[in-house]
Amino acid sequence: MGRTSAKGRHNAVRAARTASGLTQAELAGAVGVTRQTVVAVEAGDYAPSVYLALAIAARLGSTVEQLFGEPGADRPGREVDVEVGR
Repeated sequence: MGRTSAKGRHNAVRAARTASGLTQAELAGAVGVTRQTVVAVEAGDYAPSVYLALAIAARLGSTVEQLFGEPGADRPGREVDVEVGR
């Protein structure tokens, strides 16, 4: 399976990792990927799988929504419109 592009998407992984005092290599080891994968996720060049996003969030003491969501996405009571196709 090829890489999933996340070009143009910003995330808070780098800020959360540095705030936690971890290096890219330490985070990579903790979640079972290479340092290069962490670099690509932080740069927004790679969209992690749900499983990897959950592992990164857990290790950083955060949530997927806080790390990868839109600004304000983790606010309680936020309404979201969902369009369902048939």
